[in-house]
Amino acid sequence: MRRRGRKQRMTYRIVAIDAQSRREGKVIREIGFYNPRKEETQLDVSAIISLCRSGAKLTETVRNILKRAKLLERVGTEFQGENS
Repeated sequence: MRRRGRKQRMTYRIVAIDAQSRREGKVIREIGFYNPRKEETQLDVSAIISLCRSGAKLTETVRNILKRAKLLERVGTEFQGENS
């Protein structure tokens, strides 16, 4: 997740980055948007599915956002990871 916005008004971009790069490193692909203040979520479902099938790992925070959006139930449990 990449943080955007100013103090007390942050929003987050859900992005795919290389595990070797730093947290705010070069983005491979932007796959969604999350606004915690309004509980607003916008997700690119096809991009999420293709990245997960190609071996991308979800962070716990992103996995929780996908659960709230009921995306994991729609595409199956194969993307939940080893710990869930």
